[in-house]
Amino acid sequence: MKKLLISAMFFLAFFQVATRAQDFVYQPINPAFGGNPYNYSWLFSSASAQNDFKEDTDPFGFLDDDPLSGFQDDLNSQVLNEISRQLYFNQFGEDGLTEGFYEFGSYEIDVTITSEGMQIRIIDIMTGSETTVVVPYY
Repeated sequence: MKKLLISAMFFLAFFQVATRAQDFVYQPINPAFGGNPYNYSWLFSSASAQNDFKEDTDPFGFLDDDPLSGFQDDLNSQVLNEISRQLYFNQFGEDGLTEGFYEFGSYEIDVTITSEGMQIRIIDIMTGSETTVVVPYY
């Protein structure tokens, strides 16, 4: 038994010596956090290679090639706006919406007066979708 105890103590002492290691020291890669400044160009080129974003050179449209194109779009928009205004006045009159049931294009519009205000129910005949808007009294 004494031999077994001595061999166990010898084994534990040897095992303890064999498991010792040095301390782990962290060295950051990014130079902004204390890493080697020579890593900057490698990090920058790696990030640039992964970047799929392309910057818009003219985000506000100031560099249009053809100014007449913008004029034509504005003119078309005004013409369509005037046509829609005339259709609205032909359907609803000068006073705007009054209580009743209207068919306008592919829409059915039901206008009712409630205690909360004017309720406008719009139904799209083609899709069957429905929207209800309540315009409150002031």
